[in-house]
Amino acid sequence: MTNIDQSVSSSADRAPIPPFALVLTASIGVIGSNSLALGPIAPQVSLSLGTAVPAVMTASAAFGLGTAASAVFLGRLIDRHGPRRMLAAALLLLAGALAASAAAPALPLLVAAQLVVGIAAGIALPAIYTLASVIAPAGRESETIGLVLTGWTLSMVAGVPLSAAIADYAGWRAVYLVVAGAALTACAAVRRAAVRQAAAGHATSPLAALGMPGATPLLIACAAFMAAFYGVYAFIGDHLHGGLGLPLSANGLVAASYGLGFGCAAFLDRLIDRVGAARLLPLIFLCVAGVYIAMSAASGSYPALLAVVFLWGLANHFGLNVLIMRLTALDPARRARSWG
Repeated sequence: MTNIDQSVSSSADRAPIPPFALVLTASIGVIGSNSLALGPIAPQVSLSLGTAVPAVMTASAAFGLGTAASAVFLGRLIDRHGPRRMLAAALLLLAGALAASAAAPALPLLVAAQLVVGIAAGIALPAIYTLASVIAPAGRESETIGLVLTGWTLSMVAGVPLSAAIADYAGWRAVYLVVAGAALTACAAVRRAAVRQAAAGHATSPLAALGMPGATPLLIACAAFMAAFYGVYAFIGDHLHGGLGLPLSANGLVAASYGLGFGCAAFLDRLIDRVGAARLLPLIFLCVAGVYIAMSAASGSYPALLAVVFLWGLANHFGLNVLIMRLTALDPARRARSWG
């Protein structure tokens, strides 16, 4: 009976996850919606700007380049000025660059605008992950981070279909205007939020994170984890069309299946807090490797591939959650530097 009482008391005493976590979730959803929006609307953009679809997709490459460069070279400013302030500034820049994307009269200007969007995203994402770890109640770190990560699910499950629908009814420029409005709304919510933050630090070298004990193996693991995801995800669409002879709409179900798996994993995130991120990380990586092997075996069947992609989203959610927890725990004063 005592054990039961203690269990009930422990459950009742658990601090709730702050509502600000939902603002962070929405912020990731905005960034993810932009990163995934161009694919479905690329044919319409190419007709409007008088260029080919592959040329239009260089804007997506510019976004990725801007994100990577910004995270490495500007992410360190988050530790100096504070994650909330930098997130608000990044979302404001994001909104402006998205509006510029909507107004772009030619492809080079669209590419330039998306490069700036990427720069803003490269600041915003480390700031979001840092804030998620800062606001997390004791013992609920993985649940809080997991909730924030479901923003990627929102962008996959809702953002991609909505982008296509908006483009059909109002044109591709309206897609960027809607996302810009969402970014401004998120910026206002971040600016008004009262978030406990550590004292401002100082901006360090872009490679300073490598000097933290235990950082190098985790950063290598993170690089391998993300390279595996993007390397496989980039070729799934081509396999569906060229290998299985499926229409373009088949890509939407793959994105939705991955997003649902990624989101469903959030209900199990408390297991990470119970078992421990350090103990689970090798096991999760083995599970992710197993999913890739299963994906190869299921590549000849679309239904089987959808099922494996769901498991892929599930495993990747846990992997990303644990990596964030491990990296941010190395040096709380330099959380953003680690993620940059």
